Order: sequence, then C-alpha cells, then structure tokens
Amino acid sequence: MKNIEALKETLQTPKKVAIVTHRNPDGDAIGSALALFHYLSRRGHDATVIFPSRYPLLFDYLPGTDYIVIDDDHPDNAKKVCEEAEIIFCLDFNSLARIDRIGEVIAAQKTPKVMIDHHLNPDDFADYTYSDPTASSTCEMLYKFISEMMDERDLVDKIIGECLYTGILTDTGSFSYSTSPALYRTVADIYESGIDGTFIQNKIFNGQNEKQIRLLGFSLTEAMRLYNNYNTGIIVLTLHDHRRFRIKRGDTEGIVNYILKMKHMRMAVLMCEREGCVKLSLRSKGAFSVQEIAQKYFDGGGHRNASGGVSHDTIGNTVKKFREIFETYKEQLTAEPDY
Repeated sequence: MKNIEALKETLQTPKKVAIVTHRNPDGDAIGSALALFHYLSRRGHDATVIFPSRYPLLFDYLPGTDYIVIDDDHPDNAKKVCEEAEIIFCLDFNSLARIDRIGEVIAAQKTPKVMIDHHLNPDDFADYTYSDPTASSTCEMLYKFISEMMDERDLVDKIIGECLYTGILTDTGSFSYSTSPALYRTVADIYESGIDGTFIQNKIFNGQNEKQIRLLGFSLTEAMRLYNNYNTGIIVLTLHDHRRFRIKRGDTEGIVNYILKMKHMRMAVLMCEREGCVKLSLRSKGAFSVQEIAQKYFDGGGHRNASGGVSHDTIGNTVKKFREIFETYKEQLTAEPDY
C-alpha cells in the first residue's frame, strides 16, 4: 500500500467505519471483516460490518456475528451505514460488482475507500489499495496490515486471532493449497494470541448436521458425473434437489472437493441450479487454472485452484457447455500430473 502513511493519519482519530465484504461470504470474508471490526473497535472507531447476503451459520462461533448488517434483509440500514461512514473498507473482493446493490451505494460515496484483497485483476475504485494475489487469503493480508503496516501486532488478541485463523484455514482448504513459509510464520504468530486451533477446526469441519451428510451422500452417489477422458467430475444439484434437501446457504460447502480426492481427477465442478441461473463452484489440482475458465466463460473468477461463476442458461445447457470447454482444455486436463 503506497500511501499507507496517509491512511494511518486518517485512522489516528475515531471515525465511523463501514466494513464490507462480498456476496455469499465464505470463511475468509467473514473472518477478515470481523477481525478488522474488532481491531478498529479497539482503536476507538465506530465500525459496522455489512454483508450483501447471509452467511453460513457454522461461522456463528466467531465473536461479533450479532452485529453484522445483512443488506438483503436490511437494505435501508446498510445504505445508511455506508452513507454515514467516514471511511469504507472493502475486504476479499476487488470489484464493486461483487457486492451487488450495496456496490452502487458505495460507488456514489466520496468517502475514502480502502481495498484489501488477494484476487487477480483488481478494479481501480479504492483510494487505498492493498492487493496481493500471492497471498493465501485476505486474513493473511489483514494480519500483515495490522502487525506491520499499522505496527500494532500487540492488538492481535485471541478474538482477532480466531477470526484471522478461520479465514486462513478455510481459504487454504485446511493448509492444502496456497501455502508458503510466510503463511506458516503468520499462523505461528496468530497461535501466540491464544487461539485454540482444534476448537476452530472442529467448528468448521465437524459441525455438520444429518441433512448435510445425507446431501453429501446423494451428491456423490446420484448427482456426480465423471468424465474420465478429461479427468473431470461434475456434481449437478437441481431445483428439485434443493427442495428435497431444503438446501440453505452453506449446506453445499466443501462437496465439490470430494471429486478431487480421486487420484486421477484434475478438475471438479459443482453446479447448483437456482431460479433463473446456475451457480458454479470450480476446483482443480496443480497448475490447471479454473480461474481462467470461471472468468472467461462464466462471469466469475477467484483463484487458480478455486473459483466461482454463474451461468444464466439452463442446467442442461450449462453441462453441455462444460463438455465443450473440456475439449478446449483437454491437453492440459490429460497432461502428466504436476502435483
């Protein structure tokens, strides 16, 4: 962040602060937003967290979730917070299009904006930009922001540490990808704040209910299609499946990863049919980039090995489109493994 000194000066006196993250917030979005909320509150600022949509309830263990404003549920309140804010932090997204309606509100404000994000190709909408696509997560970056840029490592206590560790843990797939020596040093520092890593692991990965386990079983036995000639698998959940299992936000989290547990699989896709569109979650192994596919074909993006997108076609046509995409990338999908 080139103009960090100007930002530090701005934050010297208490401010009304809006903290916004992307629609369908994941662990990194939730963890970074709440970590920043607690940090700024300790600095004497009046901070409010805004999510465009609801978050998975498995993250309710994080301190501060009771204070989150959901734009879908309380749009007038969310708009008021942004309009009254003296500074707006944008976390874990790099385009105002990622936050839907509330993005239009933020774009209209002359309020200084700070972007902290690790996705590729950021838009130029912020006054202060900290962008690092090599980082594992926004939470890893936020730790650096607090401890190094703001020089306030001592304010990273157990509560902030729990939030940061949650984002790092989820965005690396429990340290399966996007890791580095610097990340492990960061995690070691966070552990020194007093967090219980086992407690957080259990909350995230061992807190499913019966419905979610049955949905997983259905997804792998009935809804999964394997295209072995392309080392790819697709799980398709239709509107009927959503009604049958009463699928709510967060219920499908992690299902797509099971395809990649098969040794020869290089790409995995989860398609969830919604009213008027199909939501896509893409995962891959090694150097194969699903980010490129999400961005090029499905108005999405993310990371090399984990991305998302949307299709406004039917579920059948979306599957058909993917089969055409397979052919385009066949050489890469069938190459000798680099993992």
